[in-house]
Amino acid sequence: MTKLEPVASEEMVKNALGEEGYDELAEPTHVSAPLDHVLWPKIKAAIKEIYDPEIPVNIYELGLIYSVAVAEPENGVHDVDIKMTLTSPGCPVAQEMPGWVQAAVLPLEGVGGVTVEIVWDPSWDPSMMAETAKMQLNMFF
Repeated sequence: MTKLEPVASEEMVKNALGEEGYDELAEPTHVSAPLDHVLWPKIKAAIKEIYDPEIPVNIYELGLIYSVAVAEPENGVHDVDIKMTLTSPGCPVAQEMPGWVQAAVLPLEGVGGVTVEIVWDPSWDPSMMAETAKMQLNMFF
């Protein structure tokens, strides 16, 4: 698999759309997440720091995160359950990616434990990417 080079950097897309427009277009439509939970912005920001090593887009905007669930607090902390996929079953970082996600979310204040599960249903396809990811890769559907 060859590494894709970005057509537009994340900064270029932000400058073109403005911060508010960027935020709206940076959301994949299929993610199930606790949008009103106090931890969600921190969890999302942590996940957005992880990039697919072959595609220069973060895994959130790439559409690899399917769901995030935050459990009721126990002893003041919340356990987090994340279901995600990969671009293909043969992804070279299939063994490492769940650990990267866990390592990014676990240190957040208020998080007690993090479980990350790779799922294959539904299968990922490029239409699952946020509009910003499609712009960065010059992929329009």
